Amino acid sequence: MDSAAISASSPPSSFLTTKLRNPNPLPTRLNFPQSKPFASLKSPFPAPSFHPCRVATSPSSPSQTPSLAKTNLNRLISEFQSLSSPIDRVKRLLHYSALLPPLDDSARTDSNRVMGCTARVWLVVTMDSDGKMRFRADSDSEITRGFCCCLISVLDGAGPEEVLGLKTEDLGELSGVVGGGLNGGSNSRVNTWGNVLVGMQKRTKGLVDEREGKVPGEAFPSLVVTAEGIEAKGSYAEAQARFLLPDELKVQELVNVLMEKKIGVVAHFYMDPEVQGVLTAAQKHWPHIHISDSLVMADSAVKMAKAGCQYITVLGVDFMSENVRAILDQAGFSEVGVYRMSSERIGCSLADAASNPAYMNYLEEASMASPSLHVVYINTSLETKANAHELVPTITCTSSNVVPTILQAFAQVPDLNVWYGPDTYMGANIMELFQQMTVMTDDEIAEIHPEHNRDTIRSLLPRLHYYQDGTCIVHHLFGHEVVEKIKEMYCDAFLTAHFEVPGEMFSLAMEAKRRGMGVVGSTQNILDFISHRVQEALERNVDEHLQFVLGTESGMVTAIVATVSRLLGSVKPSSGRPKVHVEIVFPVSSDSITTPSTSSHGLSLGVIPGVASGEGCSINGGCASCPYMKMNSLSSLLKVCYHLPEEKHSLLAYEAGRFIIQTRHGKLIADVGCEPILHMRHFQLGLFPCGQQKDYQTSSSIRSLINVAMESRCHIASGAALIHSNKICAASWM
Repeated sequence: MDSAAISASSPPSSFLTTKLRNPNPLPTRLNFPQSKPFASLKSPFPAPSFHPCRVATSPSSPSQTPSLAKTNLNRLISEFQSLSSPIDRVKRLLHYSALLPPLDDSARTDSNRVMGCTARVWLVVTMDSDGKMRFRADSDSEITRGFCCCLISVLDGAGPEEVLGLKTEDLGELSGVVGGGLNGGSNSRVNTWGNVLVGMQKRTKGLVDEREGKVPGEAFPSLVVTAEGIEAKGSYAEAQARFLLPDELKVQELVNVLMEKKIGVVAHFYMDPEVQGVLTAAQKHWPHIHISDSLVMADSAVKMAKAGCQYITVLGVDFMSENVRAILDQAGFSEVGVYRMSSERIGCSLADAASNPAYMNYLEEASMASPSLHVVYINTSLETKANAHELVPTITCTSSNVVPTILQAFAQVPDLNVWYGPDTYMGANIMELFQQMTVMTDDEIAEIHPEHNRDTIRSLLPRLHYYQDGTCIVHHLFGHEVVEKIKEMYCDAFLTAHFEVPGEMFSLAMEAKRRGMGVVGSTQNILDFISHRVQEALERNVDEHLQFVLGTESGMVTAIVATVSRLLGSVKPSSGRPKVHVEIVFPVSSDSITTPSTSSHGLSLGVIPGVASGEGCSINGGCASCPYMKMNSLSSLLKVCYHLPEEKHSLLAYEAGRFIIQTRHGKLIADVGCEPILHMRHFQLGLFPCGQQKDYQTSSSIRSLINVAMESRCHIASGAALIHSNKICAASWM
């Protein structure tokens, strides 16, 4: 470990404790360092019951928090509880700060920094000759120094198993008592408790492994972005980095044909890295290129059609091109052509799960439990949405609005049954979130949804159902092996996770989120989280190394690198400018690349992240790369563009056709399949009054359908009802 090279010079725990029990006169003047907390990163959920860093597995390790650390912690809690006034608690914390010996300049290095704290924190961890852990820390903030001193008083002189046995949630009561004087406990400095503890544990684990002669694990591949450029670590990262700075001739070729033929491009974050790199560069020259998550793709297509684009090319899977085609038709742009990137089917494992007869059987069961609402993930086909909507009143959701959608529906109809699908992991994660809410206070729950409390959350749990057999093949890879390695090597990094990941990864990310070190949500949520953290680092105006673990499809990296590079480049260059390094870590095996001449779909792909079979990946991490998305190649895009419009006949297999088949009730799939999407748009109007959803209004026939259904107490969660949810913030739990 980097800290092992610095010898310990901190006083014994007993000496420090004696001084703390007999404090000197407390200071009367409070000098709070300036900070700018990012309120939207606050997490209302308690930490899950596991350790962010994997503990030592010694046979002598106790199963519960050992007595020394627990005794010291209880003493500290009692000490602060005895001070009834919040201002007295702050004074006591500042007194602790005065007792903490400062670190020498030689120890105030980047390698000793603790990530995630508002102020700069340096931590030095050593092991003495008796095998006991010794801690030293320092900060440029008096409040944070006080936090560090408190933690050192609890753990200095303890054995490794005691340090590793303490959980971040064990500090919850202490945070509440001490944080009461810091803006009601909402100040982001409270995250210091957990982040410094995690730093102590990671360094302790490293010293234990070093003592036992264990070889450090191989790091995941990563990309390091600075104002000067990009550095790739590992062959997987090198394969990604190849396309981040594309050939200018390819960029100009694409721009020329798009402009000449008035072609718009909507693309998903997960597409092929080569074409994503070219498109990102081409955006500077042609405004009708948009890269986003699946929900916004159709919105962007409508804007392009309004601006005069005659064709829309869709780089995604087939349900995305279906949505674009249907929404354009609904918006009155049926003459605008929509084209896919392959003559073959571009599938999706999650959408396919909902097309299985078993999913309709699941909804048949839902239709017999009245009143029921089907909340379907946006990543499904129009046919699925249409057939489902005729069985059970259906509203679509995204990974960022699914929680407020479900809570609002339960609030409006207390005896409601909600049936979520098809993503099994997301359904299980939603259930886990609500289970956690049952142990929160009513005030904390009200921050998430104003009409819920512990009793209502407990009562809804038996009436919340989720489909048991639907997964995304990419997010399925973020299982046990990945989680264990993240715990081992990256527990102190920023952790991002899509809401579709397995429960173990979800819990790990939620624990990090509680400390201000993580985000769980959609691809856009992940990008926004990274952007905000980088912006905060720039505003602090100090040297920073930010490390983010990317818990979603690796195709996200192009958008992330482009955003981070723009932020870093926005700072005026100067000789004294702080250096901010942003490292994007791919939780994959470093050798998860393949160099086939053609893919399994017959497309020329060159060197891409992934394995030769397209889906199977190393247990060391997995390829985290969707084989279907990689069917959207640059050559396919150019082929479609060059053949338009004169040779449209040769692109019939590429065209996103209109649904002419009917539902069991004799209605067009396209019409009925759009209704759940439009209901969600009305719901979003309540959440985001100034959002893009203002471009879309349901037709009178849809309103009529909603009213009839509501009168029969079936269609309880229509857009007309959910419009009243403007008090809820979809990002409040993110």
